[in-house]
Amino acid sequence: MQPAKYMRRATDLQRFYQVNGWQASYEFATGTMHHLMEPDINQEVYGLPEYLGALHAAWLNESATLFRQRYHENGAHAGFILYMMDAAQSQTDVDDMRAALKNSKGPDNFRILFMYAPNGKKDGIQLIPVSEVTAKDELFNIKNVTRDDLLATHRIPPRLMGIAPSNTGGLGAADTAAEVFGRKEIEQLQRRFS
Repeated sequence: MQPAKYMRRATDLQRFYQVNGWQASYEFATGTMHHLMEPDINQEVYGLPEYLGALHAAWLNESATLFRQRYHENGAHAGFILYMMDAAQSQTDVDDMRAALKNSKGPDNFRILFMYAPNGKKDGIQLIPVSEVTAKDELFNIKNVTRDDLLATHRIPPRLMGIAPSNTGGLGAADTAAEVFGRKEIEQLQRRFS
């Protein structure tokens, strides 16, 4: 198979050329090529692929996955502000604590902030989370929504993808899903190819 990006059809509609830029670099023998019109993002004449609308869902999934990976590698997880207002601490202790916090955590993400406020009160040192712990649990929802978006784009029943049902109703019978998928999707592709 030769991607249509590098192919051109002659005006007689019988000959095909492989191109390099706008120059024909190779002519295929007549009758050896079949032109199957499919969406092609590189040539507007063929239209856009059906999966294009699902790319944002896939990118969101990628971002969420990278976020979770950095979250676990960081060690500080959600990050926090160490708020200290106890004036009894010496400046040396404050500097040592600041250096220890700075050097103990992962790169770039979830930076630790340190604050020193003299003339302390009750609860002179407090640990204040930057974000709620529930933020990390959104990964599960993002993954599920992304999966559903991509399945809907490619019109594949979840049962045929080996996805375990997340509810008591299940995903239906696999043989019924395969029969409907074959009739509605596969047969259409086969007809187009024939």
